[in-house]
Amino acid sequence: MGHLGGLFALIAPFVWHHICGAAGRSLPACHQQLEFRCSDGSCIWKPKVCDGHADCEDASDEHHCSPVWCKKDEFACRSRRCISAHFLCNGVDECGDGSDEASCQNCTAGFFSCGPSDACLPRNKLCDGQTDCRDGRDETQGLCALAKPLPHTSPTCAASEFQCGDGQCIRQTWRCDESQDCSDGSDEDNCDQNECLVNNGGCSHGCEDQSMGFLCSCPDNMRLLDDSQCEEIEACLESDVCDQLCVHVNGSLSCDCHDGYHMDPKTRECKAKGDDAQLVFTTSKGIQWKNISGTEHKELTPHLPGPGPVAAVASNRTLYWAQQGRGSIYRISMDGKPQEAVLVLKVQGSVSGLAVDWIHQLLYWTSTDRGSVGVALLGGSAQHQLITGLDQPSAVAVDPLRGLLFWAQCGSSPKIERAGLDGRERMALVTSSIRQPVALSLDMPRQLLYWFDQGMRTISRVNLEGHHRKTVVESNGYMDRSFSLAVFEGFVYWSEEVTRSICRANKHNGGHLQVLLSNVTSPGGVVLVQPVLQPNGPFVCGRAGSVCHHECLVNLLSESLEFSCISPETGQNRSQETNAISRAVPASALSDPTFTGIFSLIMFLSVLLVVTAVWWWREQFRPARSFTVQSFSLKESQDPLIIQRPPRGPNTCLVKETLLKLDLDGE
Repeated sequence: MGHLGGLFALIAPFVWHHICGAAGRSLPACHQQLEFRCSDGSCIWKPKVCDGHADCEDASDEHHCSPVWCKKDEFACRSRRCISAHFLCNGVDECGDGSDEASCQNCTAGFFSCGPSDACLPRNKLCDGQTDCRDGRDETQGLCALAKPLPHTSPTCAASEFQCGDGQCIRQTWRCDESQDCSDGSDEDNCDQNECLVNNGGCSHGCEDQSMGFLCSCPDNMRLLDDSQCEEIEACLESDVCDQLCVHVNGSLSCDCHDGYHMDPKTRECKAKGDDAQLVFTTSKGIQWKNISGTEHKELTPHLPGPGPVAAVASNRTLYWAQQGRGSIYRISMDGKPQEAVLVLKVQGSVSGLAVDWIHQLLYWTSTDRGSVGVALLGGSAQHQLITGLDQPSAVAVDPLRGLLFWAQCGSSPKIERAGLDGRERMALVTSSIRQPVALSLDMPRQLLYWFDQGMRTISRVNLEGHHRKTVVESNGYMDRSFSLAVFEGFVYWSEEVTRSICRANKHNGGHLQVLLSNVTSPGGVVLVQPVLQPNGPFVCGRAGSVCHHECLVNLLSESLEFSCISPETGQNRSQETNAISRAVPASALSDPTFTGIFSLIMFLSVLLVVTAVWWWREQFRPARSFTVQSFSLKESQDPLIIQRPPRGPNTCLVKETLLKLDLDGE
């Protein structure tokens, strides 16, 4: 056994280093073919190296990059790609990072830029057979091929919209109002006709022709939305006086509170039982929290680099935090002394929003530059890109009790959408009268979704089906640039960057505005931590309407996120679940990176012991032969999905150029 002892002596330092690394919460090894190791030890996707954008925390992926030499008639992109100079300012991101469109004439919506120092053309002048730009780019073959609508794919407007001559969609009620809204003025043509004769004017119910234009009307038990659609009046939400439960009987309203709350006998407000809720917020100087009563204020991490989105698991008082504009997600406990955050997950793209599913033990996030919603196990041992193709997604929220996922996007077509936890059954909730939604929050007792619109400087809410919309808080000097939103009891909370404050106001009408904290250095994400905000419930196992009474199996390793219900009656063999990662309450030990590291070490030592024993046996019982040294390597578990990176878009949300004419929120 002399050779065996010598071999163990050789591997002992490696084993000791591996154990110490696991204990010290070391980062996982980078995939040699797919990933690049930053100077700080973290891993990024290799195509991100030398792309003109710092993806490593220390920007080491942009060091030692060779300069790009483009030809005389080419443009050098920030991404180090060379494109033809004729592609500059053509409205198409040829560089992949937007740099070929960044220095162009800032043309309004519906116009085409002829170049950095040339004119802005109406879209109807493109490819019309006449050269309007100095360099003729409005009539180039490549542009005109893209401009021609493909069969069966031409854009169509909704029934409540009017299609301009250039294809743009505007509201039907904007037609013939003596104000030109289409870039080609087609909305003010032929205004002497009876608009109600064509598709009922886009009205869902009544249509009344006027001498100039027309008006939509609704029955007595309904109200008009978006100038054309009628919606049933919901008495409780119309009066909006109950914090939570509301019963409407014979013209009178009765309010009540959910379990875990009690009604204040004087104010009739629903107050959470137990300890005070704690308001957690990120700043450029770290993460802090304070009781909403103001009796205690604490700094959790004094050295985190910059504000960012934050989410919480109330049951174990754990926070998940991401630096704004970066792809690193950290975990930190609210208990104990100020401490360093633990890196849980490294994701592709920057994180703009975070939300926690405390039932299925999942973490959801939005990535603005990748245009996606991602999902991972809370421990970070597996991740999955759930929804792709979004236009600058900015925020995410989750209701695991009802199996619903919500997200906002604030690109060229801002909207708020929802889907099941598995990303299926997708539907739009808010598509009109919305400019730049940058924050979401759920009022779970009332089943309402709140959002902050930075373009309109308002906080609004809608029910989970997209109905009964209302503007709750309008710009009041403390709502110019908010980053995050939270709803608790009778108030809505937000952070405000311009006034450097944390504020709250009545969630029903925006009254009783309070500045809870002032002189906050670059306030970022806010979240409220109180057990009643995250009640226990059955697994919906991915989709609304389904219930799993035992355990829900979550598989992030397949092509699509899969949920499946496991019960004792099925008699399923646990040994057959090796290709899936399970989540239940309490959380499985598989979520702990330390456990994963120890498990990997045990597997490594087991394989090494078997190989060593076989080698020793062959050495003892076979004829002498030349000794060949073999190296054995065992890769750590990696996500098998290799995700193709979409073209990089601008990192800031765009605001619609067309001003809204009417406040359509029904107030």
